[in-house]
This record gives sequence, structure tokens and C-alpha cells, in this order.
Amino acid sequence: MPDVADPSRGAPPRDRSRGDARPSASPVRPASGLKRATAIPVPAGNLWRTEELRAQGLSKRHINEHLRSGSLVRVRTGVMVRGAFWNELSDDGRERARLAAYGRRTIVASADGLTFSHTSAARLHRLSLWDADRLIHVIIPYHAAKGSHATDVRAHAGSLLPGDRMEIDGLPVTSLDRTILDCALMMSYRQGLVLLDHALRVGGNRQWLELECVRLVGVRGVTAFRRALAFAGPLSESAGETLARDAIAKLGFPEPVLQFQVKTHRGANRFDFAWPDRRAAVEFDGKSKYFDYKPTAEVIFEERRREKLLTEQGWRILRIEWKDLFDERGLKVRLLRLLGG
Repeated sequence: MPDVADPSRGAPPRDRSRGDARPSASPVRPASGLKRATAIPVPAGNLWRTEELRAQGLSKRHINEHLRSGSLVRVRTGVMVRGAFWNELSDDGRERARLAAYGRRTIVASADGLTFSHTSAARLHRLSLWDADRLIHVIIPYHAAKGSHATDVRAHAGSLLPGDRMEIDGLPVTSLDRTILDCALMMSYRQGLVLLDHALRVGGNRQWLELECVRLVGVRGVTAFRRALAFAGPLSESAGETLARDAIAKLGFPEPVLQFQVKTHRGANRFDFAWPDRRAAVEFDGKSKYFDYKPTAEVIFEERRREKLLTEQGWRILRIEWKDLFDERGLKVRLLRLLGG
């Protein structure tokens, strides 16, 4: 089942309002010592407003019993999700579930034409974000009165052209290119670069974005946006690879070939960054490489076997991690050894 923003569609693999409590990222476990939760089970689906549960026959006491047992999790005031569903979500999936919960509560109760935007839209588009805020961003067609939205909601007054608005999993959201533009104008250079690398990989329109840079000369944030767009490309496959590529350039090293393919008798292999003329390569080891797709021990074994085959062909390989990206001096020394050897 897909990892979707609307939790009622199924469980995928895995903000602070007046009275809204952000749930812990740890799995919800049944409280010890509780009796059997209730004779009235949680209805079908994964996400409900309180009044929907009440309409299904659950009283306030029943709902509280389900919350205590962990079979329900409150993700926002007046909105709950199935506990088993919540526990299966990734961190990104939980962010999308929070947006779905806000939409379930707010869009139904209002007719103000709100559209998820900025980093909220980026999450719904499944774009890579690095060090981004966790606020709920919406565009509305009027200037909101102070205090009219929850404290974790940023309402941006503005109008959207028909092509700037779409739906993802039943939620109104800004289009991919409009989302990229809105985010990049509020982000730092490196945050914007991470977003743009991924966005260009999944269909972002570079030409349109470049024209917007020209149109928006003098607007706050456009200088960092223009710089990030000039360096951005579709070949980096993770936020870590994007930041590593930026660090290599910032330190003054020759531009590497990205996703360079090398053939061995066991098949083709790819380096994240390679200098083929020097038989040198850099691999970024992010957590997902070892934990997301196969058992960790199997992945490590395959990586060691792959590296052995490549070193037998004369390749020298430097492995870097997240912490290395924030130690410029140490990274420079290691790259000098790799490329000068």
C-alpha cells in the first residue's frame, strides 16, 4: 500500500496549535496494567475526526480507552489515527499524516480555499528536505487575522493561478514548480540546493525556474535561490550526496563525475562521485543505504564484496558520512590524500 498523505488509504512503510500536542516519534505501546480496552472496536479506516468516531458509536470514554491502550493516537486536536498505522509510518510518513489530519479537520470545517504550500507542499510531493521547518504552510486568498490559525500554522495570503494548484492524495497542494519556487525563496543556499537537486530529478522545470529568478530580481531570497539553481542537477540521489557534492566544490577540488559506472565480472557498479582519470572515488554512506531495503548484514557483505572487486581494478575509494560534511578541514585532508595519491 502506498505511503500517502491520506492515512485512510492504507499504511505505508515509515504541528503545535492551541492545545495541539505533537506526538512522540517513538512507537505507541499499550499502557501496562490496563484491562481489555473496550467492547466497541475502532471502526474501519486509519484517520478520523472525533465526531466521526462518535457517529460510529464510540463515546468519549471509549475513545479515551483506545487512546490509553494505543489503538488510537491523537495527532492533532480532534483528529486521531489508528495506532498500528502510526507505528508503521516513517518520519516522513508521519509528517504527511499530520498534514492529512490538519486537512481533515480544517478543510471540512472551512471554505477559505486553503492550499498546502512551501515545505508542507514539498512533503506532499515527497521532495527531499534538509533541516527544514515542521510548520504547516498554507496559502489562502485573504490576509488572516492575527491568532486566527493555530500556532504551528503559517498562512500566506496570495492568489494561485489554475496551473499552480493540484491535488495529492485528496489534499489541495501547490504544483511542483510553484512549490519549488516558494520553498527556495525562504531557504538557505544549502537547503534550497537539496530541494532543487531532488526536484530536478523528478520533473522540475529548470527553464521556468530560471525565468522566475529573472522576474524576481530584488525579492528577498532570490539571490540564494539563483545560486542554488545554477549548481543544482538531477544526478545526486540523496540530501547527503547533494551536500557532499557542494562540499567538494567549495573546497576547490576538480568536479567529479556523478553516478559513474564501473563494470566488474559480477556486473555494473556505480560510484557516487568519481575521478576516472585518477581511479579515485567517493561514496557517501547514508543510513538508508544500510537499513532501508535489505537486512543490514546482507547489505554490508555485498558492499565489502563490491569494494574488493573495484580495488582489484585499481580504484581507491573514500567513504564519507554525514559528520564528515560538517568537518571541512578533515574532509579536505582526506580528499587531498585520495586525489593526490
